[in-house]
Amino acid sequence: MDGNNPLMFLGIPVKSKNQKVKSSDDIFLFLKNYFIQEFEISEDRILPETNLYQDLELDSIDAFNIAGMIEMKMDIEIEDDDLKKIVTIQDIVDHIVQNLSSDSILPSSAGQLQ
Repeated sequence: MDGNNPLMFLGIPVKSKNQKVKSSDDIFLFLKNYFIQEFEISEDRILPETNLYQDLELDSIDAFNIAGMIEMKMDIEIEDDDLKKIVTIQDIVDHIVQNLSSDSILPSSAGQLQ
């Protein structure tokens, strides 16, 4: 694959294994596509300020599954106390940004559900 034809997932470029996550925008886009695919939520409902429980009507089991996906795909830990503090999509983005080291990469399988 050359630089002119990036790997695409749901119509957006996905970082290849050797590309670094550049911004919280990359993470938000990854999460947005995850919510669209996994929960069949319309794109216009997925904003940084979207409340996972009130706006998207997710429950604690959904939150646990989201945390597990993030831990697996991003290779970070989400402690139970941290999970309780996550209410919005932006909270997820912030947690990931805070826990990724500067040389972390978005896995090539990001956004792809197993």
